[in-house]
Amino acid sequence: MMSAAQEHGASEGFNAGETIIHHIADTVEHPIIHLPKVFGIDFSITKHVFMLFFVAILVFVIVTWIVRRYLKQGPVPTGAGNALELVVQWVRDSIVEPNVGRKWVPTWAPLILTFFAFIFTANLIGLIPIFETLALLNHWVFHAGDDTVFGRLLHGGTTATANFNVTAGLALVTFFSIIVAGSKAHGFIQHWKNIVPHGMAWPIYILLIPIEILGMLVKPFALTMRLAANMTGGHIAILAVLSLVFLFTEMAQNALAGIAVGMFVSVPLALGISGLELIVVLVQAYVFTLLSAVFIGMVIHVHH
Repeated sequence: MMSAAQEHGASEGFNAGETIIHHIADTVEHPIIHLPKVFGIDFSITKHVFMLFFVAILVFVIVTWIVRRYLKQGPVPTGAGNALELVVQWVRDSIVEPNVGRKWVPTWAPLILTFFAFIFTANLIGLIPIFETLALLNHWVFHAGDDTVFGRLLHGGTTATANFNVTAGLALVTFFSIIVAGSKAHGFIQHWKNIVPHGMAWPIYILLIPIEILGMLVKPFALTMRLAANMTGGHIAILAVLSLVFLFTEMAQNALAGIAVGMFVSVPLALGISGLELIVVLVQAYVFTLLSAVFIGMVIHVHH
């Protein structure tokens, strides 16, 4: 009987693993808006799908507003226009042109800029506790139930780029862009011939062709895993450190122990990791766009 009571108490205790998974996982089982399946594909709006649309619309609205304002003011940008121009020139001159060449900058700069703007914004918004704040307001003010659209919106993670499906979609865009870039530069047939070096003994191609095809598939896989894993890992680290407050409170059966751990350990560490995450937000957006530009440039300048 004592064992059953202990198990019951343990089940009601703080579970750090479930809490962390709840904050980083998508709401697939309980979508915000449930839609019927089409050809076996579930088109329901989950938390990460909502964030995907939200970030895309946000980037579109902000960039459109800045550009329209710039066109009205004249040739000299000010304020937000200066910031946007700086980003555009930096991506164009430091990422796109050195890799794809000056001739192909007008073709591929828009794609690389879109990658950078979307990934950076999604990464940054994932660090802002928007829905945690809304959950507190819901608890004290709105009192929306879990069965409402607003209530379901408050569950699950918020970083779209921490979802491997999202990063896989971005990587697939890069994958097909590589094929299009090679075909535009050399022709479709010649692009596939350029996969392997010319003038080698034919037995070598038996080994080389499968390796090169595998290398083509590894590129989008590496882009997928690098971005999603880095964004997920940062959130897990922050949540794990903050969970120490509740774990020590439960272990010591004293709230003062948890408060002390929070003040002197968890909060300083979480702030430090959050500062590091701000750097990771920019670095991961830069790395994804840089590698995409490098892969596209490799098939354009295949002989270099």
